[in-house]
Formats: sequence, C-alpha cells, structure tokens
Amino acid sequence: MVAGTLALALTALASLAIGSRGIAPATVWDVLWHGGDSDAAQVVRSMRVPRTLVGVMVGTALGLAGCVMQGLTRNPIAEPGILGVGQGAAVGVLCAIAFLDVHHLAGYVWFAFLGAGAAGVLVYSVAVRGRGGATPVKLALAGAAVNALLASVITAVLTTRAAALDEFRFWQVGSLADRDLEMVDQLAPFLLTGLTLVAAAARGLDALALGEDLARGLGHRVATVRLVGGLGATVLTGVGVAAAGPVVFVGLAVPHLARALVGGSHRWLLPMTALLGPVVVLASDVVGRVLFPPGEVPVGVMTALVGMPFLVALVRRKAVSA
Repeated sequence: MVAGTLALALTALASLAIGSRGIAPATVWDVLWHGGDSDAAQVVRSMRVPRTLVGVMVGTALGLAGCVMQGLTRNPIAEPGILGVGQGAAVGVLCAIAFLDVHHLAGYVWFAFLGAGAAGVLVYSVAVRGRGGATPVKLALAGAAVNALLASVITAVLTTRAAALDEFRFWQVGSLADRDLEMVDQLAPFLLTGLTLVAAAARGLDALALGEDLARGLGHRVATVRLVGGLGATVLTGVGVAAAGPVVFVGLAVPHLARALVGGSHRWLLPMTALLGPVVVLASDVVGRVLFPPGEVPVGVMTALVGMPFLVALVRRKAVSA
C-alpha cells in the first residue's frame, strides 16, 4: 500500500511536469504551494492540474468497477463493459450531440452518466427475471445483449446524423485532454457515492468468492450484495466513461495487478485497486504525450495497446491452468 501510494504520487508529478512543454518538478512543486503568474504556473494550474485530477478519478472509478464486476461474476476476465454501461454512456453522448445540440465536454458528462445508469438498470432488469434472479451468467448474457442493442442504436444514429460523426469520434477515442475543474466538481459526488456502495459490498464480495450457498450460510444476502455491488460498479463506470470516454482495459488489468500484490481479500484489494488504477491511467497519458511529439496519443489508445497483450496472456494462463 505504501509503494502504491508512492507510485501514485510520482505518476501524478510526472503528469504535471511532462507534456509538449516540459516543466521542472521543482517548478511544479513551487507552483502548487506558492502559486505565481508565470507561463509555467498558468500551464500547471489551468491545464495539467485538472487533467491529472480527472485521470485520478477515471483510474479509481474504472479500476474499482472492474474489481467489483470480477467479484460479482467470479469471472477473471470480467470488466465494466459487461454491464453495457460503456455503450450506454456512448449512446447518451451521441444523442446529446445529434439531437440536443450539445457540443462541450461539461454537457457530455450528464448525458454520458444518464446513459450509463439507464443501461445498468436495463441489464439488471433483464437479468433479475426468471428463476435464480440476477445470477452471474444471466448478468453476462444480459450485458452482451444490451451491448449489441446499443451498438446498433449508435450505428443507426450515425447513419442518419452524419454531421455528429466527427465530434462523437473525438469523445469515443478516450482522452483526458481539455478537461477542467468544473468537470471534477460535477463528478466528485457521483464518485463518492460509488465508493460508498463498493465499500458496503466488500464483505459480501469476499463471501461470494466462496460460492453462493456458503455465502448464504454465512448470513449474507446474495441478492442484496449483487444489487449494491452492481449499482456501485455502474455508478463508477459512469463516472469514468463520462469524464474521459471509453478508456478500455483499466477495469480488466488493474484488479489483477492489485490481486498479485495483496491477495484476494477485498479489504485490501479494493484500496490497492484504487491506488493502481490512477497509476495506470496517468502513466498511459504521460507516455501518450511524449510518444509522437508535438501531437499526443489519447489515453484510451494507450491503455488498449497495453491491455490487449495483458488480456491474451491472462487467457493463455487460465487455459494452461485449466
């Protein structure tokens, strides 16, 4: 945990110092504590501090959402997209652009979050019907079905509203650029709500890892754990996707990294995931800034480039162990 905290501090400092214009860490530290009116101070305060804070929120939210989803479904390759929340957020943003004439990031946030929440509710409403309630298999199948439906909606809207394509594509790639403190203020209450729900479900997630029957025997209400944990994962995914677009593989890879360090107990796994998620997002963002100067590679592209080999290695390891 101490090492994770130190890694987060170092990557946050790198995010504030590294970019198209390099700023010495000592200067960054001086600006943070004493302010100033220099050009470097303006860059740090107005551009890089909001970008870094949003990166921390996105990494925390998506990492914890993935951790909870893996615990709820007992599936090592589960990630937030399994509930269709990412596609729901995308539909919300696209509808705002195409039909409501919303063309700024602060406006996207609310529609992305609304779409994410609606998709999560739809998936759970489908999965809860029938015998056994919202079992892991039914949640996964319902999520796949809703994902396919929402992808079709996106294609249909883009086909009929071609003018929205360029603007939607800019959001869909996943980026931390041009974020401001207003977005941080807007999303902070939702992030705190998601963290509270996840913390409330932590003990139940440990019991679910032993099996549903044993969890019930230990006095846990499995349906309540799934509802609270699923709602927390939906809220957190909505926060991450609304702030930065669909940044992929963070929810998949980060929980496995945390589990390798602190084990499977969610008392330690959740805090470690909350530390490592921002480390991965900020490090990917920093590398993307310096990879092809003077331009930058969006963080969503960088996490996909890193996450794809990780997913292949994970699947191969599970296949060998099976």
